[in-house]
Amino acid sequence: MKVVADLCIVPMGVGPSVSPYVREIKAIIDASPLTAEMHANGTNIEGELADICRLAEACEARLHELGVQRVFFTMTFSSRRDKEQAMADKLRAVQ
Repeated sequence: MKVVADLCIVPMGVGPSVSPYVREIKAIIDASPLTAEMHANGTNIEGELADICRLAEACEARLHELGVQRVFFTMTFSSRRDKEQAMADKLRAVQ
C-alpha cells in the first residue's frame, strides 16, 4: 500500500541539541530510494508502507549504534485508494 508518512524521530537523553543525530538520520533517509522531504519538525516520506517502516527501523538502529538508549518517534500516514497521489500533488491541490 502506497502512503505518505510524516516521521519524527527524537533521541532522548542526549542533551538539548539533537542536530548531530538528525544528520545521521537524514543520511539514512537520503540514501534510501524513497521520496522524502525534511521539514522543521520531521520528514515527509512517500512509498510503500512496509518500506517506510523498515526505514524508520533503520534510523532507530543507527541511533542505538551511536549510543542513544531511548528514542521517541511518531509516524502518521495518509493513503488514498481512489487514486495515486504524491506529496507534490497534495501541495499543488491547496496552492
